[in-house]
Amino acid sequence: MAISLLCFCFVTFLTLIFLVKKIKQSKWNLPPTPPTFPVIGNLHQIGELPHRSLQSLAQRFGPVMLIHFGFVPVVVITSKEAAEEVLRTHDLDCCSRPKLVGTRLLSRDFKDVGFTPYGEEWKERRKFAVRELFCLKKVQSFRHIREEECNLLVRKLSESAVNRTPVDLSKTLFWLTASILFRVALGQDFHESKFIDKEEIEELVFEAETALASFTCSDIFPVAGLGWLVDWFSGQHKRLNDVFLKLDTLFQLVIDDHMNPGRTKNHEDIIDAMLDVIHKQGKNDSLKLTVDHIKGFLANIFLAGIDTGAITMIWAMTELAKKPKLMKKVQDEIRDCLGNNKETITEEDVDKVPYLKLVIKETFRLHPAAPLILPRETMSHMKVQGYDILPKTRILVNTWAIGRDPKLWTEPEEFNPERFIDSHVDYRGQHYELLPFGSGRRMCPGMPMGIATVELGLLNLLYFFDWRVPDGMTHKDIDTEEAGTLTTVKKVPLKLVPVRVM
Repeated sequence: MAISLLCFCFVTFLTLIFLVKKIKQSKWNLPPTPPTFPVIGNLHQIGELPHRSLQSLAQRFGPVMLIHFGFVPVVVITSKEAAEEVLRTHDLDCCSRPKLVGTRLLSRDFKDVGFTPYGEEWKERRKFAVRELFCLKKVQSFRHIREEECNLLVRKLSESAVNRTPVDLSKTLFWLTASILFRVALGQDFHESKFIDKEEIEELVFEAETALASFTCSDIFPVAGLGWLVDWFSGQHKRLNDVFLKLDTLFQLVIDDHMNPGRTKNHEDIIDAMLDVIHKQGKNDSLKLTVDHIKGFLANIFLAGIDTGAITMIWAMTELAKKPKLMKKVQDEIRDCLGNNKETITEEDVDKVPYLKLVIKETFRLHPAAPLILPRETMSHMKVQGYDILPKTRILVNTWAIGRDPKLWTEPEEFNPERFIDSHVDYRGQHYELLPFGSGRRMCPGMPMGIATVELGLLNLLYFFDWRVPDGMTHKDIDTEEAGTLTTVKKVPLKLVPVRVM
């Protein structure tokens, strides 16, 4: 009886807080809002694929829509015009990040670039990342790594081609991007490192993304410890801590290896660059780095870099396999431009095949790896499309929905690279109908590295091999069902048979 009374009082207390907030907000011209339930807000309307749920709601309530995750106000942006207002006009006003339990943990208490709220420390780290880690010169210095790993991929696929065995491209391309990033960031050979198990890394990426994407009640019910209690009972805290410990153990082993004076160094990787800054920094330097900052940066690369490139390549190969004539067209261009006797592909070859770049651009439109840009948080009052957006409001830009907006695209559900012929639209953050890497101050700094990997990987797949569906299937049997939350993967792994032709 006492417990029931306590629960009743607690729920009543929360409902009163909810109603008081509603009354305070009534003087503003807030965006349209779907009907909410007390306490939970609109959580009941979010399905397994949030970008699709939010698109469906936006079709009824408009491209600037206010929803609530528990007590947290979230404005969802689903049009090019509104996205431009948010990401360009009001870029600084909403340039912060919400302080979430999971991101705090995985970023070592916000010692990274991706999840840290806006401020002077974040600005210094961002400058360092762009200047020292992801600048064009640095990306080009890792060119040999991308080329070597793609050559290794071709050799392995050629072995499967001898017996015409189906290849799981979903797994194969994950390993390609992982092998490149582990050499670039950690200085570790993904295939031979004593610190790395390939199967465990794939599982760890999945666990980390699942834990971050899951609703953490502490973040959406930050009142009277209710959320923390629910997370403790549900095991969410344990899941986040387990992932953190696995990542921390891996990163610490690799950092310790880098600090070993007898270590053999083939090239300067990202850990080397950051350790060099730590050793040289002075008391008055504006940028202060520690080992925790290295781990925070590595967590960003681990979560944002490994599978996003693979996802783009998988979706591109899926769409091409579904349309054999289109695949033949891009392969014919590649082989005509590069000739029939190349033993290896280099990055110099990429600019010779413009149709491949159209394929990649169309893949970004139809299948952005991250369908929702990482949530921003407003730091001041602003107006978007005439609506008031209040401070401490989270902003979600649904890039997936914008990429399928029939007002912007003819036959938006069709994969048609030729829509970009003679088009000025690009994916580098200046055209708000195509935002696979975001835009503004929070745009993904790793874009140049990701683009280089995707272009070279796909070029190798399409130059050296023809691709067939496994026995008993036709190209019409290939599905495009999605799975995932932070990233949107092909639910059923893509399996194709490579046929070596070059």
